[in-house]
Order: sequence, then structure tokens, then C-alpha cells
Amino acid sequence: MRIVFAGSIAYDYLMTFPGYFKDNILADNLERLSLSFLVDSMNKYRGGVAPNIAYSHALLNGNATILAAAGADFGDYGNWMTEQNIDTSGVKVFDDVFTASFFCNTDQGNSQIASFSPGAMAKASECKIANLDFKPDLVVISPDDPAAMLDHVRECKELGIPYVYDPSQQIVRVDPAELKEGVEGAHMLIVNDYEFELLNDKLGITVESVTAAGTILAITLGENGAVVYADGEKHEAKAFPPADIKDPTGAGDAWRGGFLRGYAMGLPWTLCAEMGALTATYVLEQQGTQNHGYTISEYVQRFRTQFDDDGKLNALDNSAINDVLI
Repeated sequence: MRIVFAGSIAYDYLMTFPGYFKDNILADNLERLSLSFLVDSMNKYRGGVAPNIAYSHALLNGNATILAAAGADFGDYGNWMTEQNIDTSGVKVFDDVFTASFFCNTDQGNSQIASFSPGAMAKASECKIANLDFKPDLVVISPDDPAAMLDHVRECKELGIPYVYDPSQQIVRVDPAELKEGVEGAHMLIVNDYEFELLNDKLGITVESVTAAGTILAITLGENGAVVYADGEKHEAKAFPPADIKDPTGAGDAWRGGFLRGYAMGLPWTLCAEMGALTATYVLEQQGTQNHGYTISEYVQRFRTQFDDDGKLNALDNSAINDVLI
């Protein structure tokens, strides 16, 4: 299955604060909020939602193509993606701007305060599915410039390409009418539990209304695992316990990469979600969204310490021939 991952490409600037944000915020004075946090460290990493998901997908021998906008500073990042077997033919580079930047500060309770500078992402509408040299089997529409997200939704509908709608961080920014257009007609909707509540608040959608339209709904629940509504049933999966949590940034993206790898192989829904769980845990145990790594045998061996795949993950070693079409 050839999957196109559309979304932001960014550099992540990740910081750690040695206290708790909540101890420094006065609830009675929010209208005059003015805070500065002295951090312990700051590191620059490769990031952006599209490559984050694609990287974890490719680690599991998945076929991944990026559709996104990048800036003049993308060269080394692009070369690194190619080395990871990620197809960058859908990346459009704009030499007059920099690649988007994500600034995130995480406290000791794993609460986060973040800012995002769009840079080249503001031009993502110029990245067209129709300009790819192949027709994707599936397109994942993740946080990006809102206009680009809407364009991708409409292109998929016009071209008859099933798509995964993953609005996550952009739910608060995207116009409700555009959110509704993205949800309606989606082959699959992936969000976390808080994001689903936001969609309910903005659109009035429910689990029943989404699934009644024939859309597969996957909701991640953090340490409580995930639930997938598909084929008229509710499929639940536990989280995979991490050895140590270094940074939660990108764990949700990794979950999507692992889950969609299982989906591309035609595996049962619970097993797909369990693959997402382990993939997310690898990210939790590292700082940075693309600094984890493993061989297929290492992944499968660790997976089987918590879950039973009944031997199905042996197929990960033969990626292409075990993929299925929608």
C-alpha cells in the first residue's frame, strides 16, 4: 500500500522546565498572564507531523511518501529522510523562507507550552496530490496550513482516494465548516480523546454519528491505550508500558505510524492499535520525535513481551507483498 503523508515539516526546538507550569500560573489573574520560564536544556531535532508519522511507518518497512512544503534549510533533513527510505518526491522546497519551527517547553509533569512558526508551511497549498507521479492508495491529512488541509480533502474526494483525517493540533484553528468537510467523507478519523471532545464541541459529532457514516474512528487515550470503532465493533488496546519517559512530544504521531503500518498489512484492529502503542512508547523513551530506532526482530520481540500477535508480525519482514489495498 502506497501511503502519502501530508502535513507539516518542521524543526523542533525542545526545552525542559525543572518545575511545574501550574505552580506559576495564577488562575485569578489570567487576563494579565506574563510568564518566562528558565529552562534546563534546549535541543534542535527533525520534526513536523508528516515526517514524524512517516518515519515510524518506514521503520516497520512501510511505504511512505511525504507531501509537504519545506524551506531553504531543508537540504540535510531531506537527505536524511531519503536514507530512512522515505520518499520526498512530494516535498516542495521554497528557497525564500525557512522550514517551519516548533518551540516546545515541557515541565516535570509532562505538561507542555508550545508555539509554532509556519515558515514554508504557509505555502503548503502549492503541494498537490495530483502532481505526484503515482496515485496513492491512502492519503493521511495531518496538521498543516489550514488551506492546504482543505485542499487535500477536496483533492482526495475528487480523485477518489480514501483519506485519513488527522486534524489534531489544528482543530482550534480550522474553521468549523472546514473541519466538518474533512470529517465527512473521511475513510478514517484519528484523534486523541481531548481532540474528539473538541470536535464534539465544534461540530456536535459523536462516536455514533461518525461510525454511522462508515468512517473508521480511532481515539488514542494516552496511558489508557486506544479504542478503534470499525466494522460495527469497538476494539480496545492497552498502552505499552515505557521503560522511562523522556519526552511525550511526537508519541501520538508515532502511534499513527505504527497503527497505519498494521492497517496496510490488513491486520486485525486491536493488533494495529497495539502496534501503535509500542511505536509510541519508543518515542516516549527518547527526546525528539525521530530519534528512536530498532530492527524488525527487536520490535517484534519487544511487542511479544506484552501482546500476542499470533505470529502475524512475522510478515513485517516482507513488507511489500503483505500489504493490502483498501
